[in-house]
Amino acid sequence: MSLITLDFETYYSNDFGFRTLTTEEYIRGKEFQEIGVGIKIDDAPAYWLSGTHEVLKKHLEGLTDWTDSALLCHNTIFDGAILGWRFGVYPAFFLDTLSMARALHGVDAGGSLKALAERYELGKKGTEVDDAKGKRLEDFTAADLKQYGEYCKNDCELTHKLFSVMVSEFPEDEAKLIDMTLRMFIIPGFEVDDALLVQRLEDLKKEKNDLLATLKEELKCDDEEAVRKKLASNKQFAELLRGLGDPTVVPPTKISPVTGKETFALAKNDEGFISLSEHENPLVQQLCAVRLGTKSTLEESRIARFIDIGKRNRGLLPIPLKYYGAHTGRWSGSDKVNFQNLPSRDKKKKTLKNAVLAPRGSVVINCDSSQIEARVLAWLAGQDDVVRQFASGEDVYSIFASKVYNRTITKTDPVERFVGKTCVLGLGYGTGWRKLQHTLKTQPPGAVIDDEECQNIVKLYRDVNSDIIELWKDSDNMLEAMCNWDSKSKEYYLGQHKVLRVKKEGIELPNGLMIRYPNLRYDTE
Repeated sequence: MSLITLDFETYYSNDFGFRTLTTEEYIRGKEFQEIGVGIKIDDAPAYWLSGTHEVLKKHLEGLTDWTDSALLCHNTIFDGAILGWRFGVYPAFFLDTLSMARALHGVDAGGSLKALAERYELGKKGTEVDDAKGKRLEDFTAADLKQYGEYCKNDCELTHKLFSVMVSEFPEDEAKLIDMTLRMFIIPGFEVDDALLVQRLEDLKKEKNDLLATLKEELKCDDEEAVRKKLASNKQFAELLRGLGDPTVVPPTKISPVTGKETFALAKNDEGFISLSEHENPLVQQLCAVRLGTKSTLEESRIARFIDIGKRNRGLLPIPLKYYGAHTGRWSGSDKVNFQNLPSRDKKKKTLKNAVLAPRGSVVINCDSSQIEARVLAWLAGQDDVVRQFASGEDVYSIFASKVYNRTITKTDPVERFVGKTCVLGLGYGTGWRKLQHTLKTQPPGAVIDDEECQNIVKLYRDVNSDIIELWKDSDNMLEAMCNWDSKSKEYYLGQHKVLRVKKEGIELPNGLMIRYPNLRYDTE
């Protein structure tokens, strides 16, 4: 398989670039123009090609057998999309040094080609791209274009060198995940149900107008601005939320740093209020939008974005996800949308998830890991009694709730089982009694438990899950060991089953990659 390293140079300006546009908007934009492309085939020297779109297209189509070639770029989601969307060329495999670097060095380490070239001492990246701002192909002199070409060829060489040094320490299976992630964007397969989204948008606007009319009447105000000022009252806003009759809508609270007492968490930067503004119930979103005086809700803006994406991409929906976008190695959203948390709860089936359609002959599977946090924790800690309960299909939440209430609890006892579930999921990760008490009180269906009883529940959990508590202690010792690591320190495993290896720089995961803790230090205060 041939390895083709590419780097496109394209027109950009203050108004047309990534400061104002997503990757998809930029590449599909009317102002988009290729200035040229740097090309490196296997180990041969990189070369520069500039010219009209037709000249570039003819050359790229005949460059290689793309069905037996891998494409390598730094930020392949950009260059690969240009190659596919603008030139109709799709390789057999996608490689990306930017994605590899995030996994190898962590999301907080410098991921630019310049930073990585310096890290590995591969050479220096030029700065000619800065001089190209606002210049279209026809604006370049021959000398400027030649110099730009030298810059682009150097980027190709640096990308190839970077890949060569990183590939030896990069797991092959992870390279396949990068390819899969990039394909979801570059070769979109999902379709957009525009009609459903347009109808949903109209419904949302009508619901908001109806809501505003009702609020004006209830609050005895004549205009939206007056309603918004009334809703600035925490008490009135909380009453409106409770009046919706939705058990999942609970006015969030917090402990006031001034008084030390519980108060509403309804400021625009409070986590509780932010969660409300992203609630699956559109009326809740609308109330939050009215309170803040914003023109659209989160759902409205998302729907409008989906409609626009579908129009630009002939009804197809590119899925932008960032491989290893989070510190733990999870994917993260990109291009101002996160397909990992689309709202789904709507009895009328008019949600963003319902508007994402499989291509003909295929189906969409919506799945979720079952009780994954509690299962993995018990397994890793060696809490074998809980592992056996999960393995045999028992209701772990009801089992612990039965210990709390000293009687048999089943799914027919929703409040008591809710207490058991909250305890298993929260107390397993170190939740204290005050936080547990607050969570039980504020999350539906809600349970009010006094201080002493809440403290007893925490003690009960820790007494019957001693192996999990021991894992906490081992984790504390691990952090201290990493802080004091020296030449005599030896690597060891955290937890059972020898799957998490502790090293000086962090934890090595089963896939061979790391959760890194750079500049970790120990403070006794």
